[in-house]
Amino acid sequence: MSRPRTTRTRALALLSLGAAVTLSGIATLGPTTATASSHREAPRIAGLPQYDNTDFYMFVPPDKPDTTTIVMNSNPFELPPGGPNFFRFADDARYDVNIDNDGNSKADITLRYTFSTSYRSKDTFLYNTGKVTSLDDPDLNVRQTYKLEALYHDTNTWKVLANGARVAPSNVGAGSMPNYRTLRDQAVTSLPGGGKSFAGQCDEMFYVDLRVFDLLYGGDLSEVGDDTTAGFNVNCIALQVPTKMLTDKDPVIGGWSTTSRRNAGGKWVQVSRLGMPLVNEVVIPLRDKDRFNASRPKDDAQFLKYVTNPEVPRLIQAIYGIKAPATPRNDLVKAFLTGVPGLNQPKNIVPSEQLRLNTSIKPNPKPKRLGVLDGDTAGFPNGRRLTDDVLDITLQVAEGELVGSPNDLGDAVNKNDVAFSPTFPYVALPNSGSVPRKAGSNMKSTNVQDTATLVNGGNGPSSTDFSPASSDSSVSATEVLVPAGVVGLGLLALAGSVILWRRYTATA
Repeated sequence: MSRPRTTRTRALALLSLGAAVTLSGIATLGPTTATASSHREAPRIAGLPQYDNTDFYMFVPPDKPDTTTIVMNSNPFELPPGGPNFFRFADDARYDVNIDNDGNSKADITLRYTFSTSYRSKDTFLYNTGKVTSLDDPDLNVRQTYKLEALYHDTNTWKVLANGARVAPSNVGAGSMPNYRTLRDQAVTSLPGGGKSFAGQCDEMFYVDLRVFDLLYGGDLSEVGDDTTAGFNVNCIALQVPTKMLTDKDPVIGGWSTTSRRNAGGKWVQVSRLGMPLVNEVVIPLRDKDRFNASRPKDDAQFLKYVTNPEVPRLIQAIYGIKAPATPRNDLVKAFLTGVPGLNQPKNIVPSEQLRLNTSIKPNPKPKRLGVLDGDTAGFPNGRRLTDDVLDITLQVAEGELVGSPNDLGDAVNKNDVAFSPTFPYVALPNSGSVPRKAGSNMKSTNVQDTATLVNGGNGPSSTDFSPASSDSSVSATEVLVPAGVVGLGLLALAGSVILWRRYTATA
């Protein structure tokens, strides 16, 4: 082999080695807490966070009882200081809210959000180049706008409700955005007919102890009472419209969110779907999770067996000895697939997984976190409010609350870590990127007393230690220096490849 060819081969090999080593080192420098996310419910969508529907809410707000509010979240576990490419809605996605107002499990109205991103300048790496005091501030470098359309399926007609509406930016920090609430307020857009729309970042409002995935709280109930979503943000779409815009002859409506994106052939493909909380996470098994995300409610008979013979009660019986209710679980069919008779079941029902809301039930100005289980018929599973403790409710229902087996199971996390707003868009302000990360910093054993905490309706101890000095949020010198050293070695290899390549081209 000639010398030029040998030099060329060595340069390319060193280049490949350097790139691989550098990338592996960079990967280990990144945060790993988000791997525990409950929102990453299916294998394919776990790698597409911008398109991942994390939660869906639908409720009648106390301050506007003639309206219905819908909240659709995406992009789970946003770490607040995660710049310089902060968190955006995808420009190549359709974020849809689907409403079924006649019980046939088909969308009668689709409310579609599509987004567009622009830049003041691409000659900087910064998200903002100075203090941002308004959405029109020239120092806000990265901007998003959206178009909101309503599709009425019976006539196949579209109506534009908003165009060029502004998106609230990510909360970079106090230095960049000294009054973030002003920016959030400016991002509320008025709609024809008295509605409102908001799109932007907000606090992750699904309060829950996610260590349920660690063998149901450690296998010995040693892991409860920690809001493991505390301190993270999500991307939020909130919509408030007159209820009469959504209903037909029945005050009960069903709703679910979907996200679609274009495939390589240019065809729109649905990649995420969400109605009732926790269904795809803990009801649908791995083999069908991606199928569920791509499916439509009218075809939900294919998943019926997972509802009538659920896995969670069997696991609880195996791990904790709490006897599972007898199957088939027709009570769960009512809760998840048809709505509860006399509460939120449509008159002409085709069973399917949707979040169902009886809009004629007056909202409760003092909502109870256990909703219907605690006599509050304005709460989950009649729709879903931001304050509803859906994990405790779902766990108690799964263990037979509706079939003569009353229980007080819960994860000991009873409320969100950040206060909600009393007015639209109701969601909590996003966590600031300038505040030391508290997400996951309180993930330590709560030293519960035997099984009392889990079976005490979430009334056991609740950790509130958000100190940045907590052992779980600190990073050891080894954790930083080892990957940093790997990156250094990779860069040296890349530099060597450049030198060899220059020798090769000079000789050639």
